[in-house]
Amino acid sequence: MLRVFWFVCLMLFASLTFAVEKKLRYQTSFGNCPSESTGKLTLMLIQEFEKSNSLSSVKSKIVEDKLANKFFLSSYKVKYNPLKNLLLLTFECPIPLMKVHVYKEAGVENYEAILVEGGKLFDPTYEVLLRAEKKLKVSLPFFALPVEELNTDLKVRIAKIMIKLDKSFRNKIAEIIFSDSKQLTFIMSLRNHSSSAFLGKDDWCAKVLQLKKIVNYMEKSKKIPSVINITNSQKVVVKF
Repeated sequence: MLRVFWFVCLMLFASLTFAVEKKLRYQTSFGNCPSESTGKLTLMLIQEFEKSNSLSSVKSKIVEDKLANKFFLSSYKVKYNPLKNLLLLTFECPIPLMKVHVYKEAGVENYEAILVEGGKLFDPTYEVLLRAEKKLKVSLPFFALPVEELNTDLKVRIAKIMIKLDKSFRNKIAEIIFSDSKQLTFIMSLRNHSSSAFLGKDDWCAKVLQLKKIVNYMEKSKKIPSVINITNSQKVVVKF
């Protein structure tokens, strides 16, 4: 009788241990991502893991369902610790740089997007979510992108320029214009005054550094130029 009693106790203890070990725990890091959308993604991945008990299944779902794009991710890590029955989810989202207006001649096929670091275009919802959670407080400059440039490296080039600039200078840029002749123009807001900087067709990164030095010097001198012409980097013309 005593043996039966201990056997039953042992079975109950084993069942209890199994139940505790079976319960999945998870740990998340959202980085700069909007909590609302990334929280939904987290629940989806946890449910997938609980259903399949497979890490590869979770990773396949992310790729096959294109969840990184749908949930504005720049990178992600999914790991599982079987000893702790712990699912680790780490997400990162890119910095939003500009509001983009993609247009075709005569106003056909217009749509809006957000240019982020790396040169990708995200749905405008990304900005809305970040602002709602106060993760984005500054205004984003505008960039008009011709639809024929959509598959060129123009987006990446502009993103590289913007990400290299410190926030204080980036906030002075109101608009970037890429003309039909493929020349770049910065429209800047300097102490509530508009200033146009013409950068020409090439060497934009070097010219933007020149522009930054000119603007900083002019602001210290309390002078606001109306035009800064750096189409020829060897001959800078400033007009007031």
